Amino acid sequence: MAELRSFIFIDQLQPQTLAYVATWMRGSLPRRNMAAQIIEIAPGLDIEALTDVALKGADVAAGLLVVERQFGTLEFHSRSTDEVQAGAQAVLDALGARAEDAAPPKILASKIVSRVDRQHAFLINRNKLGSMIVAGESLYLLECQSASYAILACNEAEKQANIKVIDYRMIGPNGRLYLAGDEAEVRNARDAAEAALRAAGAH
Repeated sequence: MAELRSFIFIDQLQPQTLAYVATWMRGSLPRRNMAAQIIEIAPGLDIEALTDVALKGADVAAGLLVVERQFGTLEFHSRSTDEVQAGAQAVLDALGARAEDAAPPKILASKIVSRVDRQHAFLINRNKLGSMIVAGESLYLLECQSASYAILACNEAEKQANIKVIDYRMIGPNGRLYLAGDEAEVRNARDAAEAALRAAGAH
């Protein structure tokens, strides 16, 4: 039986979170405030059959399908929350599982770097797909498992704080999130990101 590494419902995709994932998404692009479901499983190849189940079980569009050596990740979305939830339930039924069976997130690191040095900012900006951090801004860093929980942390942080999404990685063994801005806003973003993961079961 497949291991359900994450089962994440997002009620409203936020603009920066959406724009970032759209830079490398190969499927149907979601729009702002759409509902979305992200599912990560192991072994990775099993995500193909579950994608078929979700797309036939509801009127949703698939944006992301990634099959790695160990893990498989699927994202689908719709303007209709009910359709997203129907697709998600179809996947659970196929797995013989409940949403609560998903592995809870683990927070591996959560740190704030205050007033980033200009050289540090330059190094970060060479490896990002999102906005640029500039010298003097503060930086929030999060590392988590399963990797896909990074998009949940990013989306909820963006709801609660006026920050820039510099980078987030939601594929692979670990997820990573980089957010930047004014120190107080970055602290608000950290609190929102951690609260979202704790609500999903992180300790």
